[in-house]
Amino acid sequence: MDVMLLAGTRPEAVKLAPLALALDARPGLRPLVVHSGQHQGMVEQALAPFEVGIDAWLDVPPRVSGTQAELVSGLLPALDAALRRYQPSAVVVQGDTTTGLAGALAAFWLGIPVVHLEAGLRTHDLASPFPEEGTRQMISRIAALHLVPTAAAAAGAALRAEGVPSERITRTGNTVVDAVLAVAARDLPARDPALALLEMGIAEAGEQLVLVTSHRRESWGEPLTRTLTAVRQIVDAHPRVQVLFPVHPNPAVREQVEKVLGGVARVTVTEPLEYPDLVRALRLASLVLTDSGGIQEEAPTFGTPVLVLRDTTERPEAVEAGCAWLVGTDTELITDTAARILRGEISAAASANPYGNGSAAARSALAIEALLGVSLDAAALVSPKGTQH
Repeated sequence: MDVMLLAGTRPEAVKLAPLALALDARPGLRPLVVHSGQHQGMVEQALAPFEVGIDAWLDVPPRVSGTQAELVSGLLPALDAALRRYQPSAVVVQGDTTTGLAGALAAFWLGIPVVHLEAGLRTHDLASPFPEEGTRQMISRIAALHLVPTAAAAAGAALRAEGVPSERITRTGNTVVDAVLAVAARDLPARDPALALLEMGIAEAGEQLVLVTSHRRESWGEPLTRTLTAVRQIVDAHPRVQVLFPVHPNPAVREQVEKVLGGVARVTVTEPLEYPDLVRALRLASLVLTDSGGIQEEAPTFGTPVLVLRDTTERPEAVEAGCAWLVGTDTELITDTAARILRGEISAAASANPYGNGSAAARSALAIEALLGVSLDAAALVSPKGTQH
């Protein structure tokens, strides 16, 4: 049975890669990795460290306006054609992306079961994060199986309140922990020259690295200006701090970052890091400032404290576990909390990562197997690659 894994962005690819490997290890199941084309080049780059290849690319027209409507109108016909061609037994969509929403719709319309990886996350505020909160709620309405990453999501205050039967909810942990552990175990040297130089300098001078990322649409403009002002104040107040800021590819965001931080001593602005480099930076960092959901899940594996640059988060587990602090884009709150962490007055709790221990992909594969009714007897007749004995 083919299980289509649909990815269009780097975070999707990172979280789907461990599942692809776990499915490939199950007799009777075969992963079919499909690139939607949402972010060209990023999916391939993210899958490479896991040695997971792409089986198919969607034939999507080039984007002109860059709007969500344009992307969805291009994805749906291409997805419909791909689903009719490959006829997968199930389609896995991840998280809250436009690719995930389009994939869920196209599969649902063809009667193909939709598996939602990283299901059940909620802020209950459709404006934050936008449009992700609305996207994941819409996917939940048509998913056949909800793979939830934590006990809080599985407890069902969200999904069960929305009428999802408990038998369709499986707690798995988050596959990003599987991914980050696998990459960290390889301990690859930094590929980005700026990161490599920072790493050497920090080791020699005994400095502290502060990793900063900000990419969400609601952070652009004035909120990002407040964050950048806080970063500048942190650098000014802490002479042993080096800042690494991999910037979102949007030209307006880069211009805003360069305007405030360009040329500032001990601030290094780079292009987005390849995933192994990002993992290396997380391990090296003394502190992370981010509005990324993935980094909130990845950093606790290394005990790296996180300041969440959002007013709300659908990932409260890290905050509750003492691994992260919700600071929004309040300049004073960011700088004050960062100062306390950098001075050692507060630190991330030494508890286990609330998002799992690296077994999420295997649990997810078993849940998909159960959904499809793959019995051991039937599976024994088929090799892992689907060749009849």
